Amino acid sequence: MTDLNGKKVAFLATNGFEDSELTSPWEAVTEAGAQAVLISPESGTITGKKGHEAQVDVSSTDASAGDYDALVLPGGVANGDHLRMDSAAVSFTRDIFAQHKPVGVICHGGWILTDADVLRGRRMTSYPSLQTDLRNAGADWVDEEVVVDSGLVSSRTPKDLPAFNAKLVEEIGEGTHSRQTASAAAQG
Repeated sequence: MTDLNGKKVAFLATNGFEDSELTSPWEAVTEAGAQAVLISPESGTITGKKGHEAQVDVSSTDASAGDYDALVLPGGVANGDHLRMDSAAVSFTRDIFAQHKPVGVICHGGWILTDADVLRGRRMTSYPSLQTDLRNAGADWVDEEVVVDSGLVSSRTPKDLPAFNAKLVEEIGEGTHSRQTASAAAQG
């Protein structure tokens, strides 16, 4: 198993996240030795759509991409929709890409990537209903269990979590990826 000791992984979520898409990757990275940190536009506690409560560590307005080695974007329709409307969360996400850091995204978590403008020329998957949005943002969308494209790890649904978690830990262990970057337009 990949050793992630000394790595700090940001999880960006808000109320309505898909419970298992937060808890399962969290467990995978912490079992590999990483420190997981929950970032949210909300303070205090956020609640998943099935009732899991998670304590927020850092607000999205106070989060700095330079403090983290990777980012995980759990799904959940409400979660994905609300995060993309938070300008601090979008900026944080864009900055992670600009710093070439690994990003794991599952289900509806990919919505924020359209607003961050980081998908042009990238191959990925998601929950099927997002495929038009992701393609319109420049992604090469495919229907596969897990897709890895230069540090961007994506999956469709909770049933894909075992494959997603394995690839996520692997990519975080590899570190930065030169093709993992925000587009020139998004940086300008």
